Amino acid sequence: MAELLERLKTTSLKMGLDINKKKTKVMIVDRFNVAQRTDLLQEFETVERFQYLGSVITNRGSCEPEIRRRIGMAKTAMTQLGKIWKDRNVTNRTKTHLVRTLVFSIFLYGAETWTLKAADRQRIDAFEMWCWRRLLRIPWTAHRTNVSVLKELKMENAQRLSSICLHRVVSYFGHIARREANNLEKLIVTGKIEGKRPRGRSPKRWSDQISEQLDLPVSAALHKATDRISWRQTMRRLRSHDPQ
Repeated sequence: MAELLERLKTTSLKMGLDINKKKTKVMIVDRFNVAQRTDLLQEFETVERFQYLGSVITNRGSCEPEIRRRIGMAKTAMTQLGKIWKDRNVTNRTKTHLVRTLVFSIFLYGAETWTLKAADRQRIDAFEMWCWRRLLRIPWTAHRTNVSVLKELKMENAQRLSSICLHRVVSYFGHIARREANNLEKLIVTGKIEGKRPRGRSPKRWSDQISEQLDLPVSAALHKATDRISWRQTMRRLRSHDPQ
């Protein structure tokens, strides 16, 4: 890392550019916490998480902090639109469209890159139901089931928000599969790490979601995604079948 940074600094100076040390951060990803910074990196701040292109990246590789952050941002937007939810002249149909457009779009930013665990899906579904109850102005003391809330909004068969996230993951996988063989994203998805993995259960990988959703190995899914017509049919079946 130090050598690459030095090359970038040297090349940038030739073009009249310099690295901003205050904005440059160093993040060490190390399972055993033994990696140390070299002398060339001592002048940069070491962080455990940082925001890049609107998304939070952590040294643990978990998407949970970003999901929690996105839920918080979307809840703020939902609260700011309180006057619309109280307006009886606006139909519930229009309100649901506004939620999907103005609230869910904030939450779904960057969802293609998430690795969703079971707990994350439950958290997302709970956030979705919070929005629908807020829209209908149902107090938390009311004993209303989620099924009754969705039925009132005529959304019993609608795709759940967590399923939309997974649908975006699979769709993005198709774009990666159709790229050139030397594409960096494709190499990351199809590549293998040399050596032996440590003892214990391995963490869930981004590509594992593809196998779960399609009931296919990643290699077979890559081959299937190269055929656009077949892949579109697969995406339609996933959209129509929501396990939630």
